[in-house]
Amino acid sequence: MNKAKFAGTGLAAAEQIYKERSLRARELSKEGKKVMGYFCAYPPLEMLTAVDVVPYRIMGNPRMAPVRVEAYLESITCSFVRSCFELALNNDYDFLDGFIACHACDNLIKVYNVWRHNFKPPFSYFVNVPNTTSPASLKFFRAELSMFQRRLESFTGRQISEQQLIAAIKLHNENRSLMREVYALRKPDPPLISSVEMNKILVASQSIPVEESNQLLHKVIRDIKARTESPTRKTIRLMIVGPEIDDSPLFELIEDTGASVVVDDTCIGTKVYWRDVEMKGDPLNNLAERYLNKVKCPRTVRQSTQNSAEDLDARFGHILDLAREFNVNGVILYILRYCDNFGYDVPELKSYLEKAGLPVFHIEDDYLVNSARLKTRVEAFIEMIS
Repeated sequence: MNKAKFAGTGLAAAEQIYKERSLRARELSKEGKKVMGYFCAYPPLEMLTAVDVVPYRIMGNPRMAPVRVEAYLESITCSFVRSCFELALNNDYDFLDGFIACHACDNLIKVYNVWRHNFKPPFSYFVNVPNTTSPASLKFFRAELSMFQRRLESFTGRQISEQQLIAAIKLHNENRSLMREVYALRKPDPPLISSVEMNKILVASQSIPVEESNQLLHKVIRDIKARTESPTRKTIRLMIVGPEIDDSPLFELIEDTGASVVVDDTCIGTKVYWRDVEMKGDPLNNLAERYLNKVKCPRTVRQSTQNSAEDLDARFGHILDLAREFNVNGVILYILRYCDNFGYDVPELKSYLEKAGLPVFHIEDDYLVNSARLKTRVEAFIEMIS
């Protein structure tokens, strides 16, 4: 594949990358670049960039039913993880030089060893992210990232200097800032970009090197601002909250019912892009602080020393802030079956948002979207809040 295949306007390029997301990574691999697959929002991608390794987010395919994976993972395993493993069995990830998992949930902990055993990648690493945000946890995590750095240096034969790490942090901070600019284009009524387009941009950006992602996002922002036709205004503005929602069927379904999804709190969305790494001071400590304290995920216990109300604000306040910032009329909690981290939060999160005046619709479903069944339920929710 020629890199020029993705040339052109930002939105058109994002669409192409979304449809053929491994092509650029395969091209880079053939050129001798090391490409590293990763799960979740917790692996510090800045460290990969600093050692000239291309990060490539491992995703599933909700349009493809799992078949071969049945021989490797239990049926009660998260359907997203099963989908990713099914793609790996079909050689969709055969271009990766390795993969990185992290202490995000039981499913990822287990699949890490199953993946290593069956595919025997040249490199693998399990990032041991603490589950609490205490000073001791931060100290531990900084030491963990130092160990991760040594493993990367040994694997690539390259040393990561402090200047290289700072430069990589700057690149990724720019990437997060640009993506927040794209999100801001969804604040107007009607939003200037649909949730389907947004999802494709997110997937595309996590499929190419960060430098190319920054170039893409500059073009995307320019394209959206240059549109001459006003988008159709829809009466309901929704927020989606959930784990890995990395394909468009769910968003297509919701938009078809006459609502707009204008913001999210998902594992490939705002969780990835809403907080930067501090540029002053020790870069490794800054990375540890950002990924441990600023990535808002239910797998992390955010301790409150005051009362239950402050505890709920510490856990869910960022979701309410986003809902208000983007002026949403309701929230859809889209929780994958067997996703305990998100599932256990549902009762308290639903109550928290409803007390703040936001209608909430809870869906528990598989990663494989059943559009016909879901559409009726979503339509009923939209009718209720219209």
